[in-house]
Amino acid sequence: MARKLSAGIVLYRRRNTGIEVLLIHPGGPFWVKKDDGAWSIPKGEYVEGEDPLSVAKREFAEETGSEASGSCVELPPAKQPSGKIIRAWAVEGDLDADSIRSNSFSMEWPPNSGRVQSFPEADRALWCDVALARRKILPGQRVFLDELEQRIG
Repeated sequence: MARKLSAGIVLYRRRNTGIEVLLIHPGGPFWVKKDDGAWSIPKGEYVEGEDPLSVAKREFAEETGSEASGSCVELPPAKQPSGKIIRAWAVEGDLDADSIRSNSFSMEWPPNSGRVQSFPEADRALWCDVALARRKILPGQRVFLDELEQRIG
């Protein structure tokens, strides 16, 4: 069985108070009432042979409606509790978190109803300092915050 691979962008900006990172909240009915420990960097799956940085940039654009441009600093890969491997790049930039435009996915909802509904992949975004990001982000992705602080902070 092929291992699951994902690639994403850790967008950050510098403020007088320190570094802020952009997190996205996953859309759909499973995540609607989840907050702390549920947010993520913009990312998506890829298969062996695809260029992970290209995938990370594509997924960022699909989930935010904005391009991640600028110098990309590769961070060490992080193995998630599920076994998925995430590769991520830190990119300094800025965007209006309140105006993200995410692509959508469809699923049967409610379960066994026969009704297919569409949901955004990311229903909102948030700029937050690293301390708040540690609380908001999925536990397996906290390593990216540690690495960002070491390299940028």
